[in-house]
Amino acid sequence: MDERTIQAARAGDRTALASLLRELQDPWYRFSLTLLGGDVDTAREATQETGLRFLKALPAFRGDSQLQTWSLGIALNVAREMRRKSRPLPDGAGDHMTATRPAMPRPDDAADIAEQRDALRSVLVDLPDRQREAIVLRFFEEMSVEDTAAAMGCAQGTVKATVHQALRSLKQRLSSMPLARPRPRRRSAEPFSPACSASL
Repeated sequence: MDERTIQAARAGDRTALASLLRELQDPWYRFSLTLLGGDVDTAREATQETGLRFLKALPAFRGDSQLQTWSLGIALNVAREMRRKSRPLPDGAGDHMTATRPAMPRPDDAADIAEQRDALRSVLVDLPDRQREAIVLRFFEEMSVEDTAAAMGCAQGTVKATVHQALRSLKQRLSSMPLARPRPRRRSAEPFSPACSASL
């Protein structure tokens, strides 16, 4: 999102506007999905509403922060409004968390990683809204404290305190969960024999 494209979009250039929307719609959707408990339909609705508000507000963008940071502030307000009038979170909320750009695991590690994600999902959705917002912006969107504060419309000290509280809560909840038993791994160099097959 270079400055020339942003300025052209602010002036109403349709090609530039389309380019910005293509760049931003995935972050908006991912962000909305996390804050709205994994409800796909509601997240899509939130993304569309964010796009409409973004287009309407773009001419007033002054460049005090990065465009994506500014636009996520719009997405955050939309999500907050939808949460206030929404139904309870659906079962399986947070299943989208598997799409947070991890490195491809080795087959032997896949089950362990899935268990870790399940544990994280189960506690993240239970955080207070503001704590969940701060965690998602800081660690899932990889924003600085300054940008997180700009998106949330609060002071940097508030962000630091909120993230600290959220991490402490997450640590307590995760530590209270039963630990997964380690899985024995077969060594590929060992020959497979009928004797050992009986124990598999």
